[in-house]
Amino acid sequence: MTAKPKGNPEAPVLLSNAKAAEYLGVTPGTLEVWRSKKSHAIEYVKVGRLVRYRAESLDKFLASRTRV
Repeated sequence: MTAKPKGNPEAPVLLSNAKAAEYLGVTPGTLEVWRSKKSHAIEYVKVGRLVRYRAESLDKFLASRTRV
């Protein structure tokens, strides 16, 4: 699920765990393990019990993992 905050049209799109995992090319379970073990520094937003990711945070993570 992708959520767009209603109050600010310029607010970043927030991706669900499943959509963020798809974006990164990993399973949702892998993303959950990374988050719980803090093995990768991917910024996320906690809204109640829901976890959401900004696309820019995922891009930043991918850039940090890019090797030449």
